[in-house]
Amino acid sequence: MEQINPGKRDGFTSKFGIVAAAAGSAIGLGNIWRFPYVVGESGGGAFLLVYLSFILLLGIPVMLSEFIIGRKAKKNAYGAIKSIAPGTWWPVIGIMGIVAAFVILAFYSTIAGWTLHYVYLSISNGFKGQDAQALENLFGSFMSSATMPLFWQMVFLILTAGIIIAGVKKGIEKYSKILMPFLLLLLISLCIRALTLPGAMDGLVFLFKPDFSMINPQVILSALGQAAFSLSIGMGALITYGSYFPKSTNLSNTAFEVSLADVLIAILAGVAIFPAVFALGMQPDGGVGLIFMVLPNVFQQMPGGYIVAIAFFVLLSIAALTSSISIMEVVVAFLTEEFNLKRKHATVITLIAAAFVGVFCTLSWGTFEHVSIAGRNIFDTLDFTASSILLPLGGLLIVLFTGWYMVKGEIEEELTNQGVLKLKLFRVFMFLIRFVAPVAIAVVFLNGIGLF
Repeated sequence: MEQINPGKRDGFTSKFGIVAAAAGSAIGLGNIWRFPYVVGESGGGAFLLVYLSFILLLGIPVMLSEFIIGRKAKKNAYGAIKSIAPGTWWPVIGIMGIVAAFVILAFYSTIAGWTLHYVYLSISNGFKGQDAQALENLFGSFMSSATMPLFWQMVFLILTAGIIIAGVKKGIEKYSKILMPFLLLLLISLCIRALTLPGAMDGLVFLFKPDFSMINPQVILSALGQAAFSLSIGMGALITYGSYFPKSTNLSNTAFEVSLADVLIAILAGVAIFPAVFALGMQPDGGVGLIFMVLPNVFQQMPGGYIVAIAFFVLLSIAALTSSISIMEVVVAFLTEEFNLKRKHATVITLIAAAFVGVFCTLSWGTFEHVSIAGRNIFDTLDFTASSILLPLGGLLIVLFTGWYMVKGEIEEELTNQGVLKLKLFRVFMFLIRFVAPVAIAVVFLNGIGLF
């Protein structure tokens, strides 16, 4: 195993740790509850082909751009761009990413807290004997509570902070190498169980049967948006993680492997969920309704559902945790390197600030339910700000920076590890990040804010 960064700066120490951590960053709650439903509702296999095309043409090149910036500079999202482009306005990209990461951490921890509560409900058999309406009421009363959602949100944030305080090698890498294989094992087990149910084939048809008649401009935009931002692009997480990569890391292979893992987990989640939903005559749903109302009903009706429910909500919690680790690390790396704070102090500051803002997000359906900003509650406002404005703008500026500001020779050096690796598609990569990716991300941005 290679020893990395003998100086003060921490770093990853193994290829598996790198892929596990970066994949953990990309794989989040959206992979498990939203993506499979979007696939089924948007043409099944036909949508998957469109989506995979965008992953290759857009997702991987943009991810590579972030890896290049991070590893070249060996600094946080702001510091990396500042060191490559000193005395220019380009470092604003890093500031946007750090702000986006903080905002996402605040509202993401709300939903992550819900998953922990449902782990508790699963273990305590809290779904037993409750019909669909009772489960809907259960979730509604929990969301609007002023205490329990906050409790679980704080537990989740403290878990995340505990891993971050331990450092890159002893925290992020160590726990990613444990959590990601466990997530995959749980998911495969759930797939096997779902596929053994009578009538499970209808769920697979929903997911995979190609229906090219459903591919319209809006579906294409949906696939484009999913590809652009399902990989943690635009918020500095991949720049930050890239800065911890050793110089021997093959960036192209890593980007491909992380993207493959992201897609595979999302598809497996669909195989685990929808055969069970259809086998028991339920209707699929694309969001929180599926996870917190429909699936508890499904689990209690299937043989062995008690164990399946526990496994599923543990799976969700792990997916949330691996993502939140990378999100918090963006902010912590910035504070430690730009303000010379100790990692522990920077993490505690981030934790307290995210918890403070997160309280308002979590109480958006309770204490602050009457607070509305442009027709959105506090949670939805922060979600829209990060997802529809900061992330696409950040992604757009990153590809413009890499494609048009950075010296081609420096990019080539990073991709070939100073000439050690052969580079077959460099011209294709440069064309994609200079011309294709900026246009595609701009379209996603304009669509997200309702102008396209």
